[in-house]
Amino acid sequence: MDNKGQALKETLQSWINIVIIVSCIVVGWVVFKFVMGNPVNFEGGNPEGHPLPGNFLAIIYKGGFIVPLLIAVNLVVLTFSVERLISLSRANGKGRLSTFIRSVQSLLTENKIEEAKELCDQQKGSLANVVKSGLHRYRDLQADAALPNDQKVIALQKDLEESTALELPNLSRNLVILSTIASISVLIGLIGTVLGMIRAFAALASAGSPDALALATGISEALINTAFGITGSTISIILFNYFNSKVDAMSFKIDEAGFSIAQTFASTLKK
Repeated sequence: MDNKGQALKETLQSWINIVIIVSCIVVGWVVFKFVMGNPVNFEGGNPEGHPLPGNFLAIIYKGGFIVPLLIAVNLVVLTFSVERLISLSRANGKGRLSTFIRSVQSLLTENKIEEAKELCDQQKGSLANVVKSGLHRYRDLQADAALPNDQKVIALQKDLEESTALELPNLSRNLVILSTIASISVLIGLIGTVLGMIRAFAALASAGSPDALALATGISEALINTAFGITGSTISIILFNYFNSKVDAMSFKIDEAGFSIAQTFASTLKK
């Protein structure tokens, strides 16, 4: 893919991500307003009143207008986590990567390059894409009599590095969204907490006897937003570290395969 095509693909991906995030915000508001704020969840059918005993949806609704944002944050985490699971599963390809690397190395030792390419087509992962790209160059360099052997090895290594550089962004795509949510989820929750405490202290500071309903609403808003914010951040951190470890493991396998192919190529040149 040329630079123009790559830029167009990245732009399209950015717009898709924006649409997903906006959609999550809309869904969060709809759930907050029409599901949690449904009058049947409250005493007397009044969303401004007390929640029915044990009605968890109504209790969350009392968290205030920050709640739909926190719902959206958790939906964004869920959506992009599913996307990463699917993408990394495809990038991993079929079968064990270690077995694939050994099979390719065995075929190259016997100079069965076409069979190795067929094996890459069967594996269908990011590692296979890098290896297959290197194998195309592998055959060309073998037939190049004008280039010194050490330059051939360097040329093959460079081609493998370039192929790896093209694959890595696909592996780590959208992880920055999870890492960002890990930070902002807590901050959004703290905003709701502060607003809730302001309402609670305002009820205590009112003239005469404190407004019990306003006091309870303020405390509920503070605690619910705190809980939602911490939950979103915790889930994001766990998933980000999980996906990041998967990407690191796959990157290591790609580097291992590149080194193995270059070493095998160098040994065949000496024969």
